Amino acid sequence: AFASLVFTVTDPNDLSVINEFRKGLENPEALKWPENGGDPCGSPVWPHIVCSGSRIQQIQVMGLGLKGPLPQNLNKLSRLTHLGLQKNQFSGKLPSFSGLSELSFAYLDFNQFDTIPLDFFDGLVNLQVLALDENPLNATSGWSLPNGLQDSAQLINLTMINCNLAGPLPEFLGTMSSLEVLLLSTNRLSGPIPGTFKDAVLKMLWLNDQSGDGMSGSIDVVATMVSLTHIWLHGNQFSGKIPVEIGNITNLKDLSVNTNNLVGLIPESLANMRLDNLDLNNNHFMGPVPKFKATNVSFMSNSFCQTKQGAVCAPEVMALLEFLDGVNYPSRLVESWSGNNPCDGRWWGISCDDNQKVSVINLPKSNLSGTLSPSIANLVTVTRIYLESNNLSGFVPSSWTSLKSLSILDLSNNNISPPLPKFTTPLKLVLNGNPKLTSNPPGANPSPNNSTTPADSPTSSVVPSSRPNSSSSVIFKPGEQSPEKKDSKSKIAIVVVPIAGSLLLVFLAIPLYIYVCKKSKDKHQAPTALVVHPRDPSDSDNVVKIAIANQTNGSLSTVNASGSASIHSGESHMIEAGNLLISVQVLRNVTKNFSPENELGRGGFGVVYKGELDDGTQIAVKRMEAGIV
Repeated sequence: AFASLVFTVTDPNDLSVINEFRKGLENPEALKWPENGGDPCGSPVWPHIVCSGSRIQQIQVMGLGLKGPLPQNLNKLSRLTHLGLQKNQFSGKLPSFSGLSELSFAYLDFNQFDTIPLDFFDGLVNLQVLALDENPLNATSGWSLPNGLQDSAQLINLTMINCNLAGPLPEFLGTMSSLEVLLLSTNRLSGPIPGTFKDAVLKMLWLNDQSGDGMSGSIDVVATMVSLTHIWLHGNQFSGKIPVEIGNITNLKDLSVNTNNLVGLIPESLANMRLDNLDLNNNHFMGPVPKFKATNVSFMSNSFCQTKQGAVCAPEVMALLEFLDGVNYPSRLVESWSGNNPCDGRWWGISCDDNQKVSVINLPKSNLSGTLSPSIANLVTVTRIYLESNNLSGFVPSSWTSLKSLSILDLSNNNISPPLPKFTTPLKLVLNGNPKLTSNPPGANPSPNNSTTPADSPTSSVVPSSRPNSSSSVIFKPGEQSPEKKDSKSKIAIVVVPIAGSLLLVFLAIPLYIYVCKKSKDKHQAPTALVVHPRDPSDSDNVVKIAIANQTNGSLSTVNASGSASIHSGESHMIEAGNLLISVQVLRNVTKNFSPENELGRGGFGVVYKGELDDGTQIAVKRMEAGIV
């Protein structure tokens, strides 16, 4: 009998810890332990205690409403394997768990612990589950997971929701080969998901709703974790696209990425996934809304071109979105390029002609990086492309040579690589400031017979800048012909005359007939003057000259714009850094294709026609006879 009594007596160290545990509580009666002491491992066994021989192995007091601190010598229960303290009102400083080498399950969640010691995780070599959720630990400064946790090689579940974790997500978590559940929602984590998470065996990953700056960067690495069933990334600053490889996560049931900065088209691989829940709200997704196979899906507050699943976007929209993808979605364009009509006035840097077709892409200094998309070749009406002073690299797509209306392509101050494609139509190609290209690269502006055309040729040019200054004239050769003389060799050149060239202006203004009308409805000052004449007189069968009257005094003067403005009359006419550009098609439209009924008079140099732009500006256009300079 004596031998039996010794065997059942609780280890003295364990008994001391348990007594301190009870003494520290404000309401120990909730435990229903003997009031006058006793033997926790004796007979009868105390409630909520599990022993193995004389050693305490488990303490299970979940949800008893216990109040008070834990004893700071709790780690003297060296044979403790299970600790269930969750859903109580324990408070104060957590004791160190250092040395609890047999502890496998520790549930400390839903309490009021306010401090965690630095050595808390040391030596927990058999730990499989740790829950610290909903504790105000280190509330002022926050805290980070120490490297000692990586010694818990058997860890399967780590849940620390809303417990003031701060800083970057530790890289070692991605290398823990047994970790399947990582729930770190509603903390203060920041920065990207580390690359060490590539191919991790996680099944549940919750990183949602981080306060402060939140987590950021790409979510590409998530697509490599093919065992995932639940992914919560919402309420952060993640950016970039949803990776196409997301479809490789065949067991995925729940994906929430709402309220981030994700962009781009929804990949078809995601649309085809049979998820239980898919939340895409409050991002910058673009393009069409695919037909999703998810049971519950939401995609509000994005930039889709359509609102109905399966509805397609306009071809011009898709061409521009593919371009946007190539230049890595700069934020200014992402915010303005939405809807299904790039000509509605909201698309930054896009201008359209009177047929509501894209005619100008004007995106200098727009934080573009990446490469040029072949999709621009689908914008067959584009006439001018300005992409100077960005960080573009790679090649000019060969498909761009099919743009027969393209007259200006400015790629200056980028990092474009040779070789350049061979354009077969007249084109002003601006390439200075590209260190990988020479000043006049071979093949930059070939003539139709594929031979290299010099920069001073009347049919093409490679020039040092796309914006002429106020002291010189620049010639543009769009290569357009009047419809009634398609077989002629007529070419049209536009020359912007500077103020400094007053003598030249007088010489050219003498044969012009000036037509002045009442001021426009919005009292906008009309552009002062524009003169058009051929660059190569010997190769000019018909040349258009145009003068625009000053509405203030009816006089004729030169263009001198210090800033930029625009006149919206059919195809855009822009005053940029002193240049007025008016398309030949607009001149045909406003003069009714140089109709006799619009004829104002004839002179020794040609016929003058009247016209009126959409904003009320009255113009007179002189069409010069062949051979007149």
